[in-house]
Amino acid sequence: MVHSLTLTQLKRLYKRIFLIRSVEEEIASRYSAGKMRCPTHLSIGQESVPVILEEFLNKEDYAISTHRGHAHYLAKGGNLNAMIAELYGKETGCSKGRGGSMHLIDLKVNFMGTSAIVGNSIPIGVGLALSAQLNLTERISVIYLGDAAVEEGAFYEAANFSVVRNLPVIFICENNLYSVYSNLQARQPSNRSLTDLALGIGLKTFTGDGCDIKGCYETLKNAVSSVRKDKAPTFVEMKTYRWREHCGPNYDNHIGYRAESEFLKWQNKDPLKRLKDKILSEGNRINDSLLKIEKTVLTQVNSAFDFAEESPFPDASTAYSDVYARDPNNVKDFSTANPVTIEEKLYHKEDKICYI
Repeated sequence: MVHSLTLTQLKRLYKRIFLIRSVEEEIASRYSAGKMRCPTHLSIGQESVPVILEEFLNKEDYAISTHRGHAHYLAKGGNLNAMIAELYGKETGCSKGRGGSMHLIDLKVNFMGTSAIVGNSIPIGVGLALSAQLNLTERISVIYLGDAAVEEGAFYEAANFSVVRNLPVIFICENNLYSVYSNLQARQPSNRSLTDLALGIGLKTFTGDGCDIKGCYETLKNAVSSVRKDKAPTFVEMKTYRWREHCGPNYDNHIGYRAESEFLKWQNKDPLKRLKDKILSEGNRINDSLLKIEKTVLTQVNSAFDFAEESPFPDASTAYSDVYARDPNNVKDFSTANPVTIEEKLYHKEDKICYI
């Protein structure tokens, strides 16, 4: 139960949420230097959901995410140094400098990747759940998605398939009210509930407030239990809010697509501040403990950026390694009348797959 959360647990949650917040704030402060040459979607304001969810996951469980995936990657145990190096395009990055902010992966902790395409990772997450089921494992598959992803056909098809096959999958919908600059009212019927929509497909459903630490803890605990113990594919809608612009390091309330009053309302619900206030209410001596946590985290974050700055860029000779690429030594003229088989188009050369 929520009331059983100990001070030790609260401090652990605080450290992990503070880490993600600090990473994202540091990215924002350094982004204008032009060394991170990739689009980046920050998770500031939305950190608590993945951190609390991880309390109930195992390293063996799968997780897959979206373009706004920094918090999901770090909460699952992804390597911080490798993530920052990836944003810098360095060879020490988790995708060897080829993916950038929107393509993070760490197979060591079964974080199976992020994707820039809305809804693109949903079928993959369901496929991972099918794999877990067929292999008779106890793994579950976590699929992070936003409110706009439920408007994609991939969601309906994947959700339906997971219900038909009774797969060990949990859809975590972080509803931050917006898709780029369009709010829910501009995209969906005003009387629609995302949770009711998922329920209509056959998913077991939960909903909660991603800014309420206690409520979020209980909601996610029950949701994971329904997947792991009841073997029921589950949909969780967590109400949350992004503070910064859709893509980039800045604030964008001046554009006019959302009201300043709305932003301030959600900022006042800051889950990090609410958690800190809760911990401090336990006694004055706790403040020194939190300061120590914050100092340790900030040192770790600065070290990660130093690592990224000092890491080398990939060597040009590796440009075609680990990717599908055109082989410049074997290019066919497809404009001719001569038929070309699929075997000729897709072939192996020196253990590298080349598409010509």
